[in-house]
Amino acid sequence: MDEALEVVEVVADSELEGAFVWLLRILGVLAVLAGLGLWLLTDMGLLILPALLIVVGLVLLVAPQILLFLAELT
Repeated sequence: MDEALEVVEVVADSELEGAFVWLLRILGVLAVLAGLGLWLLTDMGLLILPALLIVVGLVLLVAPQILLFLAELT
């Protein structure tokens, strides 16, 4: 966890935190849409891959805000 906070601090110091957060958000939205597309538009049903894509996408949407908040507290 310390390594992740150090990476976030470096990004925050370089003033690229906004671009970094938006890049992760876009990747998260794409992962959620890909998971939903696999689940709804194919005959796969709710299997591991669509569920994993949806969970990873949601984590990518939420994690940058939490990491930046923790970096600001330290």
